Amino acid sequence: MSDNPTNPNPTNDNPTNPPTAGTPKKVVVFDYGFGNVRSAERALAHVGAQVEITRDYDKAMAADGLLVPGVGAFAACMNGLRAARGDWIVGRRLSGGRPVLGICVGMQILFGRGIEHGVEAEGLEEWPGTVEPLRAPVVPHMGWNTVKAPEDSRLFAGLDEGERFYFVHSYAVRTWELEVTNPHIPAPKVSWTTHGEPFVAAVENGPLWATQFHPEKSGDAGARLLRNWLDTL
Repeated sequence: MSDNPTNPNPTNDNPTNPPTAGTPKKVVVFDYGFGNVRSAERALAHVGAQVEITRDYDKAMAADGLLVPGVGAFAACMNGLRAARGDWIVGRRLSGGRPVLGICVGMQILFGRGIEHGVEAEGLEEWPGTVEPLRAPVVPHMGWNTVKAPEDSRLFAGLDEGERFYFVHSYAVRTWELEVTNPHIPAPKVSWTTHGEPFVAAVENGPLWATQFHPEKSGDAGARLLRNWLDTL
């Protein structure tokens, strides 16, 4: 893996898969002070979305899709999200079946709790589980890695198993704890990556999707993944 986020097959002005056709989907990149909002904006616009960076409640609620980025410490991100009413917005959108995509720490805070440097913080508790330090010879996990996705994944549709995505993180969810026993409720689709040990790399759960890696930094593969999300909105 390289420390430099330069894909051997970078996104260009003529991608293999053209932007989503038809009326552009309106996506809000939620700006609560803890994320690469400009990178996410550019990547979504590249695949055909109409994008706005804002923390405005009404705009975040009305958008076809809400993207929650995240960079930094789990507890700080949660504090920033709550201060911007992002926890309320995410919960309200999901209760109405409105799509939400979390990226990096924006995925981690969807779990029950995070533990960093001995400090435990509550997450949004959309899924049970704990964000913990990665146990690997080299930390942070920085660079390109592959993802093992379920065969029926919609998020990774059209992508080869050997596609690589860009990761930058020192913490992850090492165990998937949610068990679905009702046969009428689809079980979440969980994808995995290994760095020292397996960890959750992506989740598809009804209107709530999330990735530990950065699709906005992952070239053509990341663009295709974002396009797959847009196609579900």
